[in-house]
Order: sequence, then structure tokens, then C-alpha cells
Amino acid sequence: MSAPERLQDIAVSDNGFVFDPWTGVSFTVNATGLCVLRALKDGLGRQEILDRLTSEFERRDGIGGGDGELLRDLDEFVLLLRKNELLPPSWEVPA
Repeated sequence: MSAPERLQDIAVSDNGFVFDPWTGVSFTVNATGLCVLRALKDGLGRQEILDRLTSEFERRDGIGGGDGELLRDLDEFVLLLRKNELLPPSWEVPA
């Protein structure tokens, strides 16, 4: 499974700086957004991304809203990527 070409082409730094070479636009994401972007670029599916988020944040930080909250966060982030045309309008995270 692979991410759309445009998402594959964005440059992501370790500190959350993101550059879209298609438009020249740059922006920053927080640690959660960075984790999701990398997971999407790696072609991970929905459950794999949730597992990665849980591994990176909940266990390390003791923060926990459960899978429901993580799923909402993932869906909202994907919606933002669609709105900013980094993902096609109808694209969904693979199951």
C-alpha cells in the first residue's frame, strides 16, 4: 500500500517542518502530526497508524484518550491534508 504521489514528495524534517515541493508552501506540524505524516508516507493502514501513535505517545507520556480519540485525531488530520491538497479529496486511510 502506498501514499499518493504528492504526499510521498513532501519533505518532512525531524522537528516537524514540512515542505510541499509542488506548491513551495511550507508549514509545521506537532509531534502527533509528524508521526501521522511519516506513517502515511510509509503506506501504513489505519490500525498500524493507531498502533504507532499509541506506541509513540500514550505509553511514553501516560496520555490516553483511547483509540476513539486517536481515530478522530487521525481523521481530522487527514481531512486537513485533503483541504490543503496534499491528499486527493476522496482519499481515505487504508484499512
